[in-house]
Amino acid sequence: MEDRRDRLEPWIAGQAGADAVTVTGLRKLSGGAIQENWSADLEIAGGPHAGRHAVVIRTDAPSGVAVSHGRAQEFALFKVAHEAGVTVPEPLWLEPTGTVTGRAFFVMRKADGVAAGHRLVKDDTLGGGRVALAEALGRQLARIHAIRPPRAELDFLEMPEGSPATYAIGRYRAWLDGAGVSKPVLEWGLRWLELNAPPRGEVALCHNDFRTGNYMVDAGGLTAVLDWEFAAWGDPMADLGWFCAPCWRFGARAREAGGVGARDDFYRAYEAESGRPLDRAIVGYWEVMATVRWAVIALQQADRHVSGGETNLELALTAHVVPELELDILDMTKRNPTREPA
Repeated sequence: MEDRRDRLEPWIAGQAGADAVTVTGLRKLSGGAIQENWSADLEIAGGPHAGRHAVVIRTDAPSGVAVSHGRAQEFALFKVAHEAGVTVPEPLWLEPTGTVTGRAFFVMRKADGVAAGHRLVKDDTLGGGRVALAEALGRQLARIHAIRPPRAELDFLEMPEGSPATYAIGRYRAWLDGAGVSKPVLEWGLRWLELNAPPRGEVALCHNDFRTGNYMVDAGGLTAVLDWEFAAWGDPMADLGWFCAPCWRFGARAREAGGVGARDDFYRAYEAESGRPLDRAIVGYWEVMATVRWAVIALQQADRHVSGGETNLELALTAHVVPELELDILDMTKRNPTREPA
């Protein structure tokens, strides 16, 4: 990105209707195993955006996960969410071809705050306090789920056939079979999920990675919901299960709402915003699904490193979380033996 500044500046000027643009302070942000994020300051001369703007340039990583969206799709998701009142950084300009920097990217306003999960679960002052943060997250998720198909802007999203749960099970099983990895506990979990799958219900836009670490907060509250590259039409309860799953509490397991608050506070705000009561048992089902899904993703991440697609220590180490996830799967299915796998 840094060596393409001379091409980036005139491109932004054209998008902003400006006489000239100067890009300063360009630096790669930490995190982003799936995508890369670059912070920058723009000095825009002339046009409707004249002035100084703090932005983030979100671009493709050298290799990716097959189920993640491209930048054009994610840009569309940001636009729809922003219009629906979800707290997301305002999407500004999209470059979908990769001709400017070598990779597709889009530019969005920079949100201030902290996203690091290990900090959020330890610092009670962030997000306006535990109750306020859990409630704010519940409201945000309900606003996301208020976005329903059909939406022409989101016509790239596949509609799951039949039950979203059964659809997800089939995908994870197909990947494990194709990868040729032997994971008996994951197969056990998939069979349990298959036997206990809820019927198809309402379909809504699911963020599909709504968890601690993928939103930002400051001392006053929530400032941004981030990382929409896995969003899809599906069962909205999948998002609640993903958020509440033990694997996304960053060690603060007693705080069942993402490690940052109480499950009841999170649920209460979701129900108030959505106007619909939650079935706790179905959310529990999707917590098992979330744990299986994260285990599969962890194996996929490691495969990106091992296959040579991207040499990256973070990717290589990700697979080491799988044994802990397998223990969680065994524990959750033991505690909820609605129907035991054969």
